[in-house]
Amino acid sequence: MDLPILVDSNVYIGLLRRRVDPVAALFEHFDTVNLVTCGMVRLEVLRGIRVPRLRQRVAEFMDVMQYVEADQRLWDEATRIAWECDRRGHVIPGPDALIAACAFRKGASVLTGDRDFERVPGLHVLSLPEHLR
Repeated sequence: MDLPILVDSNVYIGLLRRRVDPVAALFEHFDTVNLVTCGMVRLEVLRGIRVPRLRQRVAEFMDVMQYVEADQRLWDEATRIAWECDRRGHVIPGPDALIAACAFRKGASVLTGDRDFERVPGLHVLSLPEHLR
């Protein structure tokens, strides 16, 4: 079994901007049993989709993914990640710290185009295949 992959918001948003169906693209390239999402990704992605039918399709896709619940321990881990990155001189946005904490909780890589994640020590970062960037 492959390692879990948490798909970052910017992957969905980038695909949608290029008029590529993110559900089809992710199905084509990844074992969807291992895909992970979290509340922050859902919020960032679904709030921006204007077409109700497409929003429903993406929401239903996320509904069948592994989901990382946010609890106090997760917020504490996100705070620790942000604090440590700050001390290293690599300030990352709060939402990225939370997404990184979610990935660590699931033992997942992060599929992203956002270089901020590369600054999180110990986090495994993946990129989309070249033709989807």
